[in-house]
Amino acid sequence: MTPNFDYFIILAAMRTGSNLLEANLNAIEGITSHGEAFNPHFIGRLKSDTLLGISVEERDRDPSTLLEAIRKAPGEMNGFRFFQGHDPRVLEPALDDPRCAKIILTRNALDSYISLNIARETKQWQLKNIKRRREAQVTFDAEAFVKYLNRQHEFHLMLSQRLQQSGQTAFYITYDDLSQVHLLNGLAKWLGVSGRLSAIDDTLKPQNPEPALAKVTNPDEMEQALSQIDSFNLHSTPNFEPRRRPLVANYVATPKTPLMYMPIRGGMEAPVARWMAALDHVDVDQLLTNQNRKQTRRWFQSNPGHRKFTVLQHPLARAHGAFSRHILNTGSGAYPKIRHVLRNRLKVPIPGQLREGNYPVEQHYEAFSAFLTFLRQNLSLQTAIRVDAAWCSQSQALEGMAAFALPDLIIREEEISDALPDLARRMGHKTPPLPELSEADTPYSLAEVYDEKLETLAAQAYQRDYMQFGFGAWKPVKGAE
Repeated sequence: MTPNFDYFIILAAMRTGSNLLEANLNAIEGITSHGEAFNPHFIGRLKSDTLLGISVEERDRDPSTLLEAIRKAPGEMNGFRFFQGHDPRVLEPALDDPRCAKIILTRNALDSYISLNIARETKQWQLKNIKRRREAQVTFDAEAFVKYLNRQHEFHLMLSQRLQQSGQTAFYITYDDLSQVHLLNGLAKWLGVSGRLSAIDDTLKPQNPEPALAKVTNPDEMEQALSQIDSFNLHSTPNFEPRRRPLVANYVATPKTPLMYMPIRGGMEAPVARWMAALDHVDVDQLLTNQNRKQTRRWFQSNPGHRKFTVLQHPLARAHGAFSRHILNTGSGAYPKIRHVLRNRLKVPIPGQLREGNYPVEQHYEAFSAFLTFLRQNLSLQTAIRVDAAWCSQSQALEGMAAFALPDLIIREEEISDALPDLARRMGHKTPPLPELSEADTPYSLAEVYDEKLETLAAQAYQRDYMQFGFGAWKPVKGAE
């Protein structure tokens, strides 16, 4: 029988039953699991100094040597256990390698959390002789449990996404499955080895078989705390927006001061760029921009002490600016194809050509309201129109930036009059210029049509931005409207 893979990795957490799974795999002819091969504190087994002829020092210098040794070890199939605290340099190549079988072991998070704390209390991590069992109760800490739960969720979400992106699948098995011979034999069949189990390995004994409430000193408090945990994400804000790449070519740096602006598309690019040019006493076209990633990294390296910043706008103001510049407008900066679809298919009440007198303020209010409704649908991927950078959520834009570099200062539009000069003073400019504010939108400013209904529509479209950044009701920026 030809194995389906070259080697395997058991992706698990402490106290999920990984020792029991490994014991049963090692009882199958042709399979060898080499323990926690990449645990930073030992190699394979506790107190071991070498594994497959490779020392701890050799492994730590280059973990790929041990990974290759496991892959080529005698037998039909070799592998190892991997926890979140193990050498992260191993996870990337293992996840990317389709010849590496991924076995994902999970357990009820509450049970594994309590078991972990009991093991830390008793210093007993395995039980082979029931007479030597150490008992203990632990105090349930709700805050620590939530952190533990979030770490496990993030780890498994990452695994799922990586496997989906590379077109791979894993063998999922739970703690409760480890007593089922037919399921473990199914795992052996999936791996493509010839051996099978005839019975479950009973060397290891359950250490804490009592119900969860019996293992803690504060069961009533634990029940109350667990009732408050949102296991089904009832209060989460759904996010269907496509992920955004960092628009590195749009970053703007000053030629003299080590300062870089990482813009979020909206209405602030021009005034911020003019302020940066004034700061260094150059023309706007002398600012450094349109650089690729390599050039930008070189700028980072050659400008120690540099500062990177971006500017947020209130979502309603940003949406109004995008509507005025790209949809209502038919000149420079217009999106004529999207404008056509909005006007003719979605019936947004804008004129074919904007002329004086053919577009009253009442119609503008109605048209902008319809655009905000479109944005809610567009950001939820319910329309055929692209999610443009000019109106994507700002939280999504920031997440895209993080894939390349993070701004170390996030300023809000209403703060730039103080924040930008203060930043410049900290970088050695004694009398920095004052930044301009964004110009009022035309033909009507937001202040001319604003009401609570528009605010509600914006909040529905940009739920994540309102939540992430704590935006309240829009107020005109002094001097901007």
